[in-house]
Amino acid sequence: MRIGEFQIQPRVILAPMAGVTDKPFRLLCKRLGAGLAVSEMTSANPCLWHTRKSLSRMDHVGEPDPISVQIAGTDPVAMAEAARFNVDHGAQIIDINMGCPAKKVCNAWAGSALMRDEALVGRIVSAVVAAVDVPVTLKIRTGWDSAHRNAPSIARIAQDSGIVALAVHGRTRDQLYKGEAEYDTIAAIKAALDIPVIANGDIDSPDKARAVLEHTGCDAVMVGRAAQGRPWILGEIAHHLATGEYLDPPSLEEVGRILLEHLQALHAFYGEQAGVRIARKHLGWYAKDRPENAAFRAVVNRAETADAQLALTRDYFDALVAGELDIAA
Repeated sequence: MRIGEFQIQPRVILAPMAGVTDKPFRLLCKRLGAGLAVSEMTSANPCLWHTRKSLSRMDHVGEPDPISVQIAGTDPVAMAEAARFNVDHGAQIIDINMGCPAKKVCNAWAGSALMRDEALVGRIVSAVVAAVDVPVTLKIRTGWDSAHRNAPSIARIAQDSGIVALAVHGRTRDQLYKGEAEYDTIAAIKAALDIPVIANGDIDSPDKARAVLEHTGCDAVMVGRAAQGRPWILGEIAHHLATGEYLDPPSLEEVGRILLEHLQALHAFYGEQAGVRIARKHLGWYAKDRPENAAFRAVVNRAETADAQLALTRDYFDALVAGELDIAA
């Protein structure tokens, strides 16, 4: 699959997730098998561009090509300026957010709320495409609610306005992340468009990825929540799509190494205090499928320093590997 000049290989993409797909996580997921990793969304409000949070989101130094940055907003002129600003700061692909279901985003008439105004969608997309010389992509949902599943119409507007690839989450906005994603709408969109279409929603295993691609005819899959605490799932999916075979799951030793690498990257990127705090949610995700999860989080979340957080995590995995874990002791 191509996005402008970039060949996306493998055809497994890390979804943009606010508070998750920061630079340390993108780098990790790319190393473990993602063909593309989209940044967490950056606001089109220029008053926010120089905050500490926004500056960290715009840090792409050392990040492998292609660098895809998602922008969010509601005004075509502001969105065009945000696209230019991010390209000047390293973005090689601009992704427009019309899929976020969060209330605070939709209440500002951004994210998936934009799907309620097809004329505005056209103006935003046209303005952003005209503003930059890099490829522009778009992420949408199937509609605002079950009575307004207008994604096929939005998709046609997007293609006609110059969008070069489209990602579709198989839920309406009012579903949030509840229930099962439906793929018939995504299949209809793919059949109607000439540009690449990326299927998103509930893709959490190699088998599910293959089934979704076969059902929808899409060009790639996008993985979101399934990568939280399991970044290696991207490589497992990529390997299966390429070979039809399955990789063995990572050993406890491998999971421990990946997690410790991730924690160290967070500490280095954000600084010790913020890095330790941000790492806590990732620690919970890595441990969520283990019976010791609650007890582990209770212990490791007490860590106030990077050294203590690393030591507790290393001790936890050493005990798991040795079969000697008694986290409550």
